[in-house]
Amino acid sequence: MAKHKLQPDNWVDQYADYLFNYAVSRVSDAEIAKDLVQETFFAGLNSAKNYKGDAAERTWLVSILKRKVIDHYRKINSKKGKAEVRINYNSDSDAEGDWLEQQVADPYSQDGDNVLENEELGFAIQDCITKLPKKQALVFRLKTIQGMSTEDVCNELDINPSNLWVMIHRARTALMGCLNENWY
Repeated sequence: MAKHKLQPDNWVDQYADYLFNYAVSRVSDAEIAKDLVQETFFAGLNSAKNYKGDAAERTWLVSILKRKVIDHYRKINSKKGKAEVRINYNSDSDAEGDWLEQQVADPYSQDGDNVLENEELGFAIQDCITKLPKKQALVFRLKTIQGMSTEDVCNELDINPSNLWVMIHRARTALMGCLNENWY
């Protein structure tokens, strides 16, 4: 296999459009996509000494960009994760939603949140997610927790939309069963 050499002076001309299109398809925001591409170029320059030449330059840059996209969602979800602990599911309530994601505690409620109970529920949900089959847990996290579009999740995992929704339904059903068994 021929070893590839990095040519950072040509990155913007050769790869910026491709990387931008890749990023915008993952994050659905042009400004964030531009930032991610720029971060990718900086990371590529900073880690150029680690480049072994086994992969093509573009492939190597795309792998860096993939990690930047994942980091972007982790950053968003670390903020979202703090709100998720506020989930307050009560099967006896008259709440509108049928699923956990729709049973979020109202931050303006006059009832006062039971912080300890909600924190325990957050841990119970995370524990139940770890008990799901790996692909089902991944699909649930990407679609429901990270809020990725159906198309992006299907492309990322090479599945069709019908398969995705079956996995989401099974994950939700399993999570509800797990919570009913382990948390109540």
